[in-house]
Amino acid sequence: MTPHAHNAPAKHRLNPRKLLLSKWTAVLPQNREKHFLVTELFCDEEGTVLQIELQAVLNQRCQRLDWRVLENPEHWRMGWT
Repeated sequence: MTPHAHNAPAKHRLNPRKLLLSKWTAVLPQNREKHFLVTELFCDEEGTVLQIELQAVLNQRCQRLDWRVLENPEHWRMGWT
């Protein structure tokens, strides 16, 4: 293990099928949007989750993202903190 890898934040282990209505906090909020809710899952024909709709609690602005972005702890924290 390299010294740098020891300090690297661990990825969230997520089950994409359980993301619906989950709560998230942006580590670096933009436009005062800090807290978010997953409001929709977008799946392929086999039912595999590909993208999510993330809604800001502050103003209900929605954005469609690859669900894997939530695995990055440098950008997202699980729950509302």
